[in-house]
Amino acid sequence: MTPSTTSLLTDLYELTMTQAYLAHNMTGEAVFEFFVRKLPTRRNFFMAAGLEQVLSFLEQFHFSEGDLAWLEERGRFPPETLIAFRAMRFTGDVHAMPEGTVCFPHEPILRITAPLPQAQLVETRVMNLLNFQTMVASKACRCILAASGKPLIDFGLRRSHGAEAGLLAARASYLAGFAGTSNVLAGAQFAIPTYGTMAHSFVQAHRDETTAFLHIAQSQPHHVVLLIDTYDTEAAAERVVMLAPELKRQGIAIHGVRLDSGDLGAHARKVRHILDRGGLEETTILASGNLDEERIEALVTSGAPIDRFAVGTAMTTSADAPYLDCAYKLQEYAGRPCRKRSEGKATWPGRKQVYRRLGPDGRLAQDTITVEGDTLPGRPLLRQVMEGGRRLAPSPSILEIRDRARLALSELPDTLGQLDQAEPYEVRISGALERLAQQADRYT
Repeated sequence: MTPSTTSLLTDLYELTMTQAYLAHNMTGEAVFEFFVRKLPTRRNFFMAAGLEQVLSFLEQFHFSEGDLAWLEERGRFPPETLIAFRAMRFTGDVHAMPEGTVCFPHEPILRITAPLPQAQLVETRVMNLLNFQTMVASKACRCILAASGKPLIDFGLRRSHGAEAGLLAARASYLAGFAGTSNVLAGAQFAIPTYGTMAHSFVQAHRDETTAFLHIAQSQPHHVVLLIDTYDTEAAAERVVMLAPELKRQGIAIHGVRLDSGDLGAHARKVRHILDRGGLEETTILASGNLDEERIEALVTSGAPIDRFAVGTAMTTSADAPYLDCAYKLQEYAGRPCRKRSEGKATWPGRKQVYRRLGPDGRLAQDTITVEGDTLPGRPLLRQVMEGGRRLAPSPSILEIRDRARLALSELPDTLGQLDQAEPYEVRISGALERLAQQADRYT
């Protein structure tokens, strides 16, 4: 069993609830919605991501013979439940915000309409996929906004929380606007540009830096980016300048140098001066080393001559906000609107749509959450993407998603594009939705 191929990647209560639903013939149509309750501290928006993996999961959903054998061995589920599990496939509909859409608390990012047992069983994995990629894409957006147009590269695989997290973080950051990743599998699987330099160990394995630089340049003559802070950063920059004529005779250009430690701004200024004085004006400077949006913004604001940034741990783990307060809640069952009224966790019932209105300047002005079918001014954000368990259209390419994300960020008001907490964006609840909530309350 692997996480991507087994339906046992779920919480036990999904199975036990489904057993009870089946035993009592509760197989009517259910509507669940995924949303985030609140913004993390100092965040102003989310970026929706992860839909592609959700749709793939739903298309492939089934219990394998290995899954069923394991469940049977546990003795917890009766034969009739296991028979139902064996036959179960996802046959429902999905409405969702396209990946790369900017969104806000309480707005449904995804809606699943399916027979209750199916809609319940997929809950955990749907949340797992949407929570993580939306979290990372939202963090990546902050880095992108802080970088003011300078390219960013994902360097986070080695400190990600597992292989799938590293892979999906590369995807989420790229669709949000990163230039590429160091993750080779992400490059192969998602067609993301891959970037790499060299490690300090490579330099240390050689008797001197110059030989290390020469060897890596000769091995990768079209992608020469030299790590220069293993010992003395400025001395290494001088060695790069001295080596450049020999490499040029071999037809090799030094495309860049990488700084990974110390005062990156101060080192960048000194290194830029050394490179320019040595005739390497076209050689770029890449900075890495525990970067996040705060440090990137400070470096950009200070005018540090850094051309690109590589961001690792802080982005891949969304270090300052490592989870979202997300939920997947039942909003309707068998035609009856449903809602929670729990203190601090109340929900809005029914099938919903979100309408977005832009101001005269083309920036976000207001969102309104309403019931499906209640047409309001603005553009609707949720689209149907799956019917009867099958996609309605081929998935957009990751480049198309990047274009959508770029447009979404360009529509942010200046206040929401800043790193500091802004006044909350206005998300209204329509009168129609309020009336439906009153109707739902009469049932309980």
